[in-house]
Amino acid sequence: MDKENCSFLTEFLLLGITDNSEIEVTLFTIILLIYLTSILANLGMIILIRMNTQLNIPMYFFLSHLSFCDLCYSTAIGPKMLVDLLAKNKSIPFVGCALQFLIFCMFADSECLLLAVMAFDRYQAISNPLLYTVNMSSRVCSLLMAGVYMLGMTDALIHTGLTFQLCFCGSNEINHFFCDEPPLLLLSCSDTQVNELAIFTIFGFIELSTISVVLVSYCYIILSVLKIHSAEGRFKAFSTCTSHLTAVAIFQGTMLFMYFRPSSSYSLDQDKMTSLFYTLVIPMLNPLIYSLRNKDVQGALGKLKNKIQF
Repeated sequence: MDKENCSFLTEFLLLGITDNSEIEVTLFTIILLIYLTSILANLGMIILIRMNTQLNIPMYFFLSHLSFCDLCYSTAIGPKMLVDLLAKNKSIPFVGCALQFLIFCMFADSECLLLAVMAFDRYQAISNPLLYTVNMSSRVCSLLMAGVYMLGMTDALIHTGLTFQLCFCGSNEINHFFCDEPPLLLLSCSDTQVNELAIFTIFGFIELSTISVVLVSYCYIILSVLKIHSAEGRFKAFSTCTSHLTAVAIFQGTMLFMYFRPSSSYSLDQDKMTSLFYTLVIPMLNPLIYSLRNKDVQGALGKLKNKIQF
């Protein structure tokens, strides 16, 4: 559509999770508990790792950044969603919508890349234990994290730029609880083929490449574990990977389900629950997954409790 015929929108209206006012208070209470748990759990994980010298190894360095990513993209969405559940005016400024999408996209992409880096870290720890501290030095870890955030920001800027330069000349009502790309594309009266191509190529490349890194890393991990003679040794080696595998399966499975479908097949009302899961529930689950099955984290928590008591 000709840009000259485009009227510039100053705001969007978020229709939210539901239009049933009778359950909005109940939803508010549940989502508030989930969000507060997520904030406390992720902040607690970051502080615990930074305070405890025993957790000063690459695995926990990356885990602290995973908690940081969870904290950032859930906070970009959670507070606004909670306000909208009780407010009559569910509007969001055009610039605010773009900023929300940018932050969400950047840290969701960064988490996707970080999970692949964490798989590589587990490969180095199990397959090359004697050279682990050399191969995964603090400099290498910092460079890997810088690369993760740079790629996440680059992808977010591309998607944000392509999405918010479109014409929105009809309705300004977003049938969602946050500014996500698929519902925004449905509102546009411009040709969105470039946007859809960008989702399937750029974001698709990130997804498939990170999944490939995870799969290859775990193939080498399995081969290394099989070389360990004792059953106890094999179990101990592979047990350090179970939390990471769980986090990867939940996050990547949800993201693939949400974004790798043609726009014509989207049912936004059904997808809202899935979106709620990966924007708020997954950030709450990740620190719980890593703390419940991790003896180092449990030990650090025990020491912290003892210090607080005395």
